[in-house]
Amino acid sequence: MKKTDFQRLTDQLETLSPEQRTALKGMLSRLSEQDSVSVLTEFFSAKCSTCPHCGSAKLYRHGQAHGLPRYRCRACHKTFNPLTGTPLARLRLRHKWLSYHQCLLDSLTIRKAAMAVGISRDTSFRWRHRFLARVKDDHPKSLHGIAEADEMYLLESEKGARHLARAPRKRGEAASQRGTSKEQVCVLVARDRTGQTLNL
Repeated sequence: MKKTDFQRLTDQLETLSPEQRTALKGMLSRLSEQDSVSVLTEFFSAKCSTCPHCGSAKLYRHGQAHGLPRYRCRACHKTFNPLTGTPLARLRLRHKWLSYHQCLLDSLTIRKAAMAVGISRDTSFRWRHRFLARVKDDHPKSLHGIAEADEMYLLESEKGARHLARAPRKRGEAASQRGTSKEQVCVLVARDRTGQTLNL
């Protein structure tokens, strides 16, 4: 759209009724959701270079399904899309993924994130674990230049274990031994000046 046409359009916004403004806001929201879906589709398509079933790089396009391009492997003859084999496979409502990702960055609870995005609490719980599983695999292989490292010690959690090798304790209690001991787990974090981080 030309700049003059856009200026003429913005001038007409003041003449809209409240109902028309609400309808326009909903239309713009749907368009922004479509843009986010296209961004996600392009991102995952660029990452799709090998077959998730056999690892072969001999692929060819095989149509489209549910808004995602499909591929067929020449080696194993199986079809897949860019999300096959990832934690995001078979998740619905892709147009709300970026909004939910922002909720994770804002450290919202499961219920608050569900209300903000407009999904159920169970869906919010499932998405959180799927998204965190994806983030866990996204780390650099090595650091460059000047790097700094620091460690911290946390009490080892055996939540969910059927048989404990120690007496049970409540959350927040101190270790039975002073200083560092086998009751604690060392977490080493290293980061370089570019912001790349490694957890060891």
